[in-house]
Amino acid sequence: MSSSLISDYVFNSQAAVSPRPERQSESTRLKLLLDLTNTLVSNLECRDLLRVVSASIREVMHCDTAGVWLPDVEQVHLRQLAMDFPEGKGFITEDLLQPIGDSVIGGVFKSGKPLILGAMSEEMDPEESPEARAEALESGCALPLISRGRTVGVLTLASRVANSFNLDDVDFLMQAAGQVAIAIENGLAYREIAELKDKLAQEKLYLEDEIRGEMDFEGIVGQSSALRHVLNLVETVAFSDSTVLLLGETGTGKELIARAIHERSRRKERTFVKLNCAAIPTGLLESELFGHERGAFTGAIAQKMGRLELADGGTLFLDEVGDIPIEIQPKLLRALQEREFERLGSNRTKKVDVRLVAATNRDLEKMMENREFRSDLYYRLNVFPIRIPPLRERPEDIPLLVRYFTQKYGRRMQKQIESIPAAALRKLSSWHWPGNIRELENFIERSVILTHGTALQAPIAALSNNGRHAPVVGTREANERDEIVRVLKITNGRIAGPDGAAARMDVKRTTLISRMKKLGIDPRRVL
Repeated sequence: MSSSLISDYVFNSQAAVSPRPERQSESTRLKLLLDLTNTLVSNLECRDLLRVVSASIREVMHCDTAGVWLPDVEQVHLRQLAMDFPEGKGFITEDLLQPIGDSVIGGVFKSGKPLILGAMSEEMDPEESPEARAEALESGCALPLISRGRTVGVLTLASRVANSFNLDDVDFLMQAAGQVAIAIENGLAYREIAELKDKLAQEKLYLEDEIRGEMDFEGIVGQSSALRHVLNLVETVAFSDSTVLLLGETGTGKELIARAIHERSRRKERTFVKLNCAAIPTGLLESELFGHERGAFTGAIAQKMGRLELADGGTLFLDEVGDIPIEIQPKLLRALQEREFERLGSNRTKKVDVRLVAATNRDLEKMMENREFRSDLYYRLNVFPIRIPPLRERPEDIPLLVRYFTQKYGRRMQKQIESIPAAALRKLSSWHWPGNIRELENFIERSVILTHGTALQAPIAALSNNGRHAPVVGTREANERDEIVRVLKITNGRIAGPDGAAARMDVKRTTLISRMKKLGIDPRRVL
């Protein structure tokens, strides 16, 4: 290659004197530098970011192609990570390799000095860069991307017109190259951090004893403050015989909390009996609850003991208690107050000693207003209410739950799953899980089924394709409602004043009241 060195630039002597197309104005170039700054501080993925940079530089410089080359780990080759070549014939592509030790671009990388080529067809070896010849590229320049005294890559531009670049162009492009170099160095540092995080995430799954909460509740996984608050309430009420009402969305683990109450009570050696009031037809619920005598109704061919009697001396867990028909509620209330009942078809009263734990995902107070639930039964159940938070309020517990369920189903299916990809774990932690823990558990079970190898293969795409909105959009109002309720609890329902909810949320009192009305929040009912 015929070239000479003047100052810090390597260029062909004809390039300095031959005419070239008019460039854009100085203001246009300055605007490019500003646009580059704005682009480089964006959150684009590295390759996408460099594609945008290449396109911007190519358009301003009125050339045919622009690309960014980065070295491989071994510093043997330069790879074209990003390229903009709208009129290209396909001979020059991204991921094209050039040896650092024996190529024009590699020479720029090693020397740290720009190179200008005025007429490639005359100056370059016919065997060098056949792709450039195939694309009929006649002139070009290559600029080192230098940050903190270290060359991190090379910026290349080429044109199908001879002598398209001069020293003024290189002066300007070196300014742009400096910005690109800083962005690349920051990106490489970020990638190293991400790889380190991924390596940590790829460690062996925690043992069960390590991923359970500090209080070691059987099957209850998590260490969030919201969950610890619930478990503290469980510890507080468990030893008494008081009725407990568990409130929370479906799938939040109400049965596990009920079992935890029983296991920490004085009744733990006796039976824990459960009855899902929503899963049994209305006509059979009374029989399931109180039992029946032979011949009490059509089909009653034998005597049957009810759940209330089975739980004598132990704990009765009534799940979905809000679905108990209004006509059965007085009988349940009497059994709880008087500790006695009669089987269907019998006049003999039976005494029972039962500790009741009830659960519901319905608004019992609203049901009382609509005369769907008896107020006296509600007050009998609402002795010690415990609200179980939905999974979206305890996102820090999601990684622990993912590991726990992966281990659980991995053992069950005899699969040795040793790691969970960090990217998948981040996606799972950011999803809003409308079905709560039950939905998460089912998803992980499906993931284990799909896994071949030692790393969990989670079908992340299924989360956004199941008919729901994306996490941020789908839960915006729910998150806003939860935040308002949380602040109202802190302020004891107070909205106005220096210590009121409006001041804490930095909004006008009237604005907060308007949002509360829209979201159906009554400050008197959040305490």
